[in-house]
Amino acid sequence: MRMGLEGKVALVTGAARDVGRDIALALASEGAAVAVNYNSSAEAAQAVVNEIKSTGGRAIACKADIANLGAVKQMVDRIATELGGLNILVNNAGLVIRKRFAETTPDEWRRQIDTCLYGTIHCCHAAGPLLEAGKNGRVISLMGDSSRVGESGLSIGAAARAGVIALMKSLAREMGRSGTTANAVSLGLVETAHDRSWVEANRDKLVKFYPLRRLGQPSDVAPMVTLLASEHGSWITGQVISISGGFSMQ
Repeated sequence: MRMGLEGKVALVTGAARDVGRDIALALASEGAAVAVNYNSSAEAAQAVVNEIKSTGGRAIACKADIANLGAVKQMVDRIATELGGLNILVNNAGLVIRKRFAETTPDEWRRQIDTCLYGTIHCCHAAGPLLEAGKNGRVISLMGDSSRVGESGLSIGAAARAGVIALMKSLAREMGRSGTTANAVSLGLVETAHDRSWVEANRDKLVKFYPLRRLGQPSDVAPMVTLLASEHGSWITGQVISISGGFSMQ
């Protein structure tokens, strides 16, 4: 099934590697022009851009710390100028520090909330007018399943992402009249997004939490994001869709 993203422009935050990279490539493969956002991984982001261009697609690398509203606004303005608009926003970038709550510090709280919650707010606020102007905008925000069910050691990140769920539901109501949808995609453990040595050291224990007895890969996530970004997802909004190998069930 073709997703028909030809002529669309997408911004994927944190798209230089892992899940964000696969999403950027998947959207480009369906015809979308892609802005590959990064904060510090310039070489990896440019590699994604080069890969998209090598197959005839359009892409640019955009450096911006999403915790900085001014930087986000400049990035969105650049995307509109160089790529011709903005139709799809994928909020993928995040920062999670795994630590018992009693051992966390205010600085760690701020860093995670500034990136995970405020970063998403910044991107939605800057991109919103362009998404609504196109009459079929898409907002897709990724997060860990801890935001839905809680998880020991991830209290602050889970709290920040739970705020994003509320934001998506509220934007779905506010922006729906323009044809714009807003959804959250809630993930189980995608092993490439985490410290490899930690995953390998704990793999046998971790997979026992998953009925499918394996951890996730970026390729498990990108197809759902592409569907939600397409016209095939035009009647899906305000939802939290779990891609978690059965880690959590409702």
